[in-house]
Amino acid sequence: MSHLTVSFDEGLATIVIDRPLQNRIDDQMVDELAAAVTAIERSDARAVLVRSEGENFSFGGDIMSWPDASVRELRARFGHYMTVFNRFEHLPLPVVAAVQGLCFGGGLELALRADVIFAAESATFGHPEQSLGIVTVLGGIYRVAERAGRSRASEWALTSEKVPAATMERFGIVNHVVADADLLKQSADFARKIARGPTRAYAAHKALLRAWAVGGVAAADEAMFDIAMPLFDTDDARRGIRSAVDALNAGRPRPVMDFNGR
Repeated sequence: MSHLTVSFDEGLATIVIDRPLQNRIDDQMVDELAAAVTAIERSDARAVLVRSEGENFSFGGDIMSWPDASVRELRARFGHYMTVFNRFEHLPLPVVAAVQGLCFGGGLELALRADVIFAAESATFGHPEQSLGIVTVLGGIYRVAERAGRSRASEWALTSEKVPAATMERFGIVNHVVADADLLKQSADFARKIARGPTRAYAAHKALLRAWAVGGVAAADEAMFDIAMPLFDTDDARRGIRSAVDALNAGRPRPVMDFNGR
């Protein structure tokens, strides 16, 4: 039985985690995520929504086999997980996560790979790794630090506290907190809206933010024109710039563009 599926509808790829009862992440789910990423890369999707079935987004990694595994085996497993999660993070498309219930450990580390996170009002987040005597092996603590700062990331990782959605929004981890009943609709509506946007420009912004995350402002400046200038040859940019100039010359409001993602 599948633990994760992907479907496509009018430019939106939707990844659904469905492994009752806790949506814990295991080898099968990660392999299915890798296959989903490949399918998205080969598709004409222009945005991605990742969500879960059930009451909770994910409790994190499936730890049942860990006690009997050697450090060498665990390193190989987690290295594979990291590679797949990073492939998901590097998709040249805007990625939206819809989080309900508990979002812990590897589940939080997966959600942090999204560009925009919607959270239900009742959602809670956390790093339980400290309570096991380990660390966030899929890059959670420093991805939180990138958004919320080092001191906040340290506190949450060291205490393994359950952090409510409103606090995560206040510190810039979560973008939008919505009523539980509205989570799926609002996140999907947002994802469909950006799926109709200038897809190549979204990809360029992701690449610039990645350059900044790796090397700061200087690195992003260095990469800027190699990333940005090809956009001026795209159909979306040519039509967008021409429509803005025509509107300015005619003294009328700029029209809303119908971007095609090319």
